[in-house]
Amino acid sequence: MSSKLPIILAALITAAGCAHRAEHPREPVVVSPYGDWLMLGERWVEGTHDHDVIHVGAREGRFHRIMIVVEHSPLEMYDVAVYFGDGTVFAPRTRHVFAAETRSHVIELPGDRRVISRVEFRYGNLPGSGRAHAQLWAQ
Repeated sequence: MSSKLPIILAALITAAGCAHRAEHPREPVVVSPYGDWLMLGERWVEGTHDHDVIHVGAREGRFHRIMIVVEHSPLEMYDVAVYFGDGTVFAPRTRHVFAAETRSHVIELPGDRRVISRVEFRYGNLPGSGRAHAQLWAQ
């Protein structure tokens, strides 16, 4: 009987550890398909002319680059405006037609790493296409 004691103790310790983890779950680990890039938000494009805003904020961090990823359907990007925490705006030339399952080049933000308060998009689905899904990534 005593030879089974270490096995029983090991089982009890393992079960207690599992119960402890269940009470205090860890944050899920999200692996980015773009390395150390963080997805700040996403929107579905409604119609041939749409305007969307992705609100960010200081809790997400400071960034020096962004890129746009387009999924499911092509879209035409008319304008992008990046609003920073200090009130300044960066509006790079972005008139571009994205094919489905593509991404923009890396857009370098001016200055050092900065807090982004929001990013505004003006874009539209291409006629005869489905609905595009746009994602904003930052590094």
